[in-house]
Amino acid sequence: MDYRQAEYQQELEKSQDRDFTHNWVSSSAFIFYLSIACLTAFSFGTCAHLYTKRFDKSGPGEVTVQESSRYIPQYK
Repeated sequence: MDYRQAEYQQELEKSQDRDFTHNWVSSSAFIFYLSIACLTAFSFGTCAHLYTKRFDKSGPGEVTVQESSRYIPQYK
């Protein structure tokens, strides 16, 4: 009976060594590289979005501003 228990413990240790949740060294490295990849993808996506949706200077020339919100407001 003891050899079965010892064999079970060895198999349990083997499975836990290979398991992501029980090996903190490999899991922390994975999470670190995953966070770096996500940050890089987010930064690249943000820059690409800003580049494609930048302010178009050839658009409408004059912007209408309410008279009451100017530096010197003019009320009716």
